[in-house]
Amino acid sequence: MMSFFNTLKEQTREAQQNMLSAPIFQACERGEINVSTYIEFLTQAFHHVKHTVPLLMACGGRLDAEHEWVREALAEYIDEEKGHHEWILNDIAACGADSELVRHNQGIGRTGEAIELMVAYLYHQIDRHNPMALFGMVWVLEGTSVGVGGHIAQLVKNKLGLPDQAMTYLTSHSVLDQDHIQFFESLMDKVTDSRDQQAIIDSANMVYKLYGQMLTSLSDATVSEAA
Repeated sequence: MMSFFNTLKEQTREAQQNMLSAPIFQACERGEINVSTYIEFLTQAFHHVKHTVPLLMACGGRLDAEHEWVREALAEYIDEEKGHHEWILNDIAACGADSELVRHNQGIGRTGEAIELMVAYLYHQIDRHNPMALFGMVWVLEGTSVGVGGHIAQLVKNKLGLPDQAMTYLTSHSVLDQDHIQFFESLMDKVTDSRDQQAIIDSANMVYKLYGQMLTSLSDATVSEAA
């Protein structure tokens, strides 16, 4: 019998490949990336990463007694994830942009539509459907970070000549999340309730779709600027 972690990978593979087909990945490979596009990516990253700990806390608060073992894992995630949104603001400042506009969601630092919808969807799932859906987001973001984050970070750094202090979010997560994925896999293989499993799969597919829309919007901005 296939483990749930492998089932999750299998049933979200198409959505993952659709996300990875966003033109921004090919643009990075060709060196067609600029600082403004990188800053826009960091801006959108901030606007979802700032919700990571609140989402984890909301999930923990909605779980029933039968999911106490999950709550213990969430406490570990919270300890690992707190403050990471500040790393992103530091990266933005190191790129020469106004990180306070991003912090306060103003002007060019505003949340994009796809990330706004993604975060709202996750809160809704936790509050009104099944809090275990949050782990769909965890799979998408940590799996992507490990799968392509480190490689993309190196391409961006080499092309743009940015200092290390402008790359802390991408580079640190590509390393940190390798350990997280092992922890995540062991956690998912303990999920036996079919309703929880489906909630996680559905959530991952939705997050892949919305995150992919955000990445595609970066591509559009790069292409229009090049033109």
